[in-house]
Amino acid sequence: MTHTPHELAEEFPQSADLIHRLKSEDAHFRRLSDEYHAVNRAIHRAETLVEPVSGDHEIEMRRKRLALKDEIARLLKEAVS
Repeated sequence: MTHTPHELAEEFPQSADLIHRLKSEDAHFRRLSDEYHAVNRAIHRAETLVEPVSGDHEIEMRRKRLALKDEIARLLKEAVS
């Protein structure tokens, strides 16, 4: 199995336990996390040409991943405040 970069545990290594807890306790966080993982995997498949997409679509997916990551980062910050 190939390694998929940009997984949440890599993006927020200091928050691995918090991510796990929020995924089990917060439905909104779990939905964002699931959506992030789906988009991230789709980007990885496009990058590795397993499922090629147009350049515009790849850019759109990258923007979506970044927006999700920003929202997840905000929720993680709020959870420790």
